[in-house]
Amino acid sequence: MINISYMLTGDWLSSSSLLATATESNAEEGTLVLAGVLLSLVIIYFASKLGGEICSRINLPPVLGELVGGVLIGISAFRLLVFPESSAAEDSLIISMLQNTAGLPTEAASSVFAAQSEVISLLSELGVIILLFEIGLESDLKELIRVGPIAAVVAVVGVVAPFITGTLGLIYLFNTPAVPAIFAGAALTATSIGITAKVLAELGQLSSEEGQIIIGAAVLDDILGIVILAVVASLAKTGEIEVSNIIYLVISAAVFLIGSILLGRLVSPLIVGLVNEMKTRGQVLLTGLVFAFVLSYIATVINLEGILGAFAAGLILAETEKRKELEEQIIPVADFLVPIFFVCVGAKTDLSVLNPSVPSNREGLIIATFLILVAILGKVITGFTVFGNPDINKLAIGVGMIPRGEVGLVFAGVGSASGALSEATEAAIIVMVITTTFVAPPLLRLVFQEPESVTQTVDKVQD
Repeated sequence: MINISYMLTGDWLSSSSLLATATESNAEEGTLVLAGVLLSLVIIYFASKLGGEICSRINLPPVLGELVGGVLIGISAFRLLVFPESSAAEDSLIISMLQNTAGLPTEAASSVFAAQSEVISLLSELGVIILLFEIGLESDLKELIRVGPIAAVVAVVGVVAPFITGTLGLIYLFNTPAVPAIFAGAALTATSIGITAKVLAELGQLSSEEGQIIIGAAVLDDILGIVILAVVASLAKTGEIEVSNIIYLVISAAVFLIGSILLGRLVSPLIVGLVNEMKTRGQVLLTGLVFAFVLSYIATVINLEGILGAFAAGLILAETEKRKELEEQIIPVADFLVPIFFVCVGAKTDLSVLNPSVPSNREGLIIATFLILVAILGKVITGFTVFGNPDINKLAIGVGMIPRGEVGLVFAGVGSASGALSEATEAAIIVMVITTTFVAPPLLRLVFQEPESVTQTVDKVQD
């Protein structure tokens, strides 16, 4: 009996010791993850401000500087900020710094790298949600409704034209199989609302008629993109298109946007009344964020994008008396989170696919040249579908729809994961996304300043 008790006691002590060791190990690992995240944020903010300041001084949109800064610290250059989907832990200079300065064990490097990358990715997603909430606050719901039919035409043409041209061109000009061609054509339909909205805000054109049409069309593009992505992903997996899934996505998107705005307009007076009764600090900001996060959560669980919920929340709260106060208070939050999103987009961009000395890239670059032309022209023509207003800047509307950004990379990622894309086609899509993402901001600034420059020239001639 004594022996049994001793054995049980010994086993218990051994288990307790192992548990204590595991707990200490987890706590130490958690501390190292935090250190990695803090180091990542230091690098992200440095790259963001350096790139933004340089671009601002040479009359380019600061968001372009954030993207370029991300490229420099990412997989394409210094590898300070890399992610598990494209690199291993030993490729990350942040992990190397932790090993040299914080005593990170080699065996724990992979798990710390994965956790640190996940935290940065989540902060990046929060950044784009905050950005769309801010854009919603700065938008005019009545103006969006007024330009809604025009925005719908722009969105539909901007989806149909590049999709059909890109798909048929790849099939008949490059002999690409049907499924990869459809995937590439689908990637051409995307529009990065985050990048376009940020540039419009920087140019002071967000509330202009052109700006509202671009934002409205980009939101509709996002919805159509979700539907198209679901269709082509299903086609790649099963070889069949699930009509029921398409119908569900279309109906859920329409019900969500219309329903949230209608219900929100009924609920917003109650929210304002609740805020007015609060006595604690931050009541306006936190209540607004709770509302935005609730709508983002609902959008996410019904298989839509969380940014749609945030945008809808901003539109609703923009109609309340708290709009100005909320706009002012959301700026520091946006300054903290939004740069993470743009720098991460740049950091995940692999420019190695542009290297023609690699044989597998050459075919991709030829296909990419075709895709870039279709991607740009297919969106630029959308502005010229706007009729009935001769004073509107049609070229600006088309150029505003050009950037594919992270949305295009999602299409490429899904296509690659499904095995539907060849190396050349995948590389071509990535090159197209990179090019449209980086050329759109300076082009947008150019086309918005052009009428002003012409006016100034005429004034000087008359003087």
